[in-house]
This record gives sequence, C-alpha cells and structure tokens, in this order.
Amino acid sequence: MARPGNLAVLGAGSWGTALAVVLARNGIATTLWAHRPAHADDLARDGENRRYLPGVALPAGLSVTDDLEATLAGTDDVLVSVPSHAFSDTLARCAPALNPRSRIAWATKGLDAASGGLLHQVAEALTPGRSLAVLSGPTFAGEVAAGLPTAVTVAATDAAFAADLAAAFHNEAFRVYTSTDVVGVELGGAVKNVLAIATGVADGMGLGANARAGLITRGLAEISRLGANLGAEPRTFTGLAGMGDLILTCTDNQSRNRRMGLALGAGKDIATAQAEIGQTVEGLRTAKEVHWLAARQGVEMPICEQVHRLIRGEITPKEATTNLMARAPKSEFE
Repeated sequence: MARPGNLAVLGAGSWGTALAVVLARNGIATTLWAHRPAHADDLARDGENRRYLPGVALPAGLSVTDDLEATLAGTDDVLVSVPSHAFSDTLARCAPALNPRSRIAWATKGLDAASGGLLHQVAEALTPGRSLAVLSGPTFAGEVAAGLPTAVTVAATDAAFAADLAAAFHNEAFRVYTSTDVVGVELGGAVKNVLAIATGVADGMGLGANARAGLITRGLAEISRLGANLGAEPRTFTGLAGMGDLILTCTDNQSRNRRMGLALGAGKDIATAQAEIGQTVEGLRTAKEVHWLAARQGVEMPICEQVHRLIRGEITPKEATTNLMARAPKSEFE
C-alpha cells in the first residue's frame, strides 16, 4: 500500500471540505476544487469554509482553486464529492482533462439523476479504463473535520487503489476498511437518505421509539433486497456502509435528510424545510431514483415508496403511516 503523491477533491461543500482537511492534515498534497470562483476566493481568503464548515481552519497543505483543468492535469488521484445530481456533469467535464495515470474515487451518496443508475456505471461510461472506488460510511462532516473518531469503507475492484486510499486517509481518528463490493457500498449510502426522511417523519409526528426502530430495521431489509437483485454482497449491509450509515442518518439531527423528515412530519412543506436546512437534501432526489431502480428490478420497497409519494405530494404523512401499517402480515424474512 502506498499513499498517492497528491490528490484533488472536487466539491467544496461540507463533506468535500472535511475530506480535503483530513488528507492535508495527513501530509497529502491536496487541492480542493470549488465550482464557483467566488466560493474558492472566499475559502482562500478566510482560511476556512465559513458557509459549509465554519470554524475549521484549512491546513497549510491544502490548496483551493476553481481551475478544474489545471488541477486535474497535475493530480495523481481524484476524489469527487459533489451532490449526486451534479456527479455526471462533473465527471463529463473532468474526462478530457484527466492525466493518464489518474484514478477516480467518489464520496457522493446517491444515484444518477438522469438514469436512476449507480454512480459507478456513470463513471465507467465517462472515464473508461480507469480504476474506480467509492468511499462511504457513517459520517458527519463536522465530526470528521473536528477529528472525532470515524470509520468508513472504501470499495474498489482494484485492491491496490482501495489500499492506497485507505493509507491516504488513515490516522488516529479516521479508520478506513476496504471492500470489493462497490454496488453494496453505493446502495447503502444512497438508500439510507430516503429512509432517514421516513424516520424523521415518524419522529416529527411523535410516533415514538418503537416506530423509529421498526422503520430502520425494515428499511435495512429493503436495501438488502434491492442489493441482492443487483449482485451486492449481503454482509455489506450489516457493515459500516449499510447498517452503520443507516443508523447514524436516521437517528441524529445532524442529518439533513432526517431534519427534512422531522419538518414534514411536523406539517411544514418541502420548500420551507429546504430553506431552513440550507444545504442539499439528497433524499429528496434519491427517493425518485430509488423508485425507478426498484421498479426496474421488480423489488418491493414499501417504505421508500411511501417517501416517494409523500415528496410528490400524493399523500400526507398520516396516510403514509396508515399505508405501511395496513399492509398484509407476512414472514419477516421472505
């Protein structure tokens, strides 16, 4: 295992900034790319990301830029950390500027906005022949940047790439486990956002701890069913990128998706809740994309389906609850 000589993090939101901070603190020559020049200027001037990660000083070894082409030309490896709806466009822009040796990883959690497909499929189509990896797990950007203990999974079909990324990120507060199950790690990170909206709705309605536990457990069953159809390894969903991320996102109010659900359960509309949260709520888009993917695979995902219908305005939170509870009894492990 060897650390990359340098690494570019694409996306200067809270998560991309936190990951870039970890890498730079570890001595990796790191460039953080912001797609808006004004945002890049603010970070460089302030020495911190006051909009998305206030109070965290950017390490001396971290460069900030809005020049994507120049960044990519001199970079060994690339870590994409943009919202899922921007993933395809970002990679398409990257493709002609990548240097020949660059490998591509992403910490984006979601599905492709256009096709509802998995992000590795987008990456394979836009950057053929390159080593690919995905980083996911139970993480809040603020805690990572604060140096609080965190464990994640890096999945790649190229074992050397997974090991190199693990070496780049690993320190006394950030532990990285490797995997070959790219599909399972991607699914866990995407679908948990939809389920976090569901648990937030239940808590916003005051439905209690029993309901929350039931939604998390049955939600994990939904992820596992979809994963089985797509060839994921079942044990992935009992690990950090599955159960770990699901529990975190469904139970802590640092989660934007949970906060969206809390607001909807309390009777607020999506626009009001989105304005209060102030950042991308991935689950709002992912609910539709999971709906498409499940339909294509013929997989029943009743909790995700109710969230999809709720977001579309077809049902109320109370109707969603009634619909779930009125389902016919069945074996737990069918």
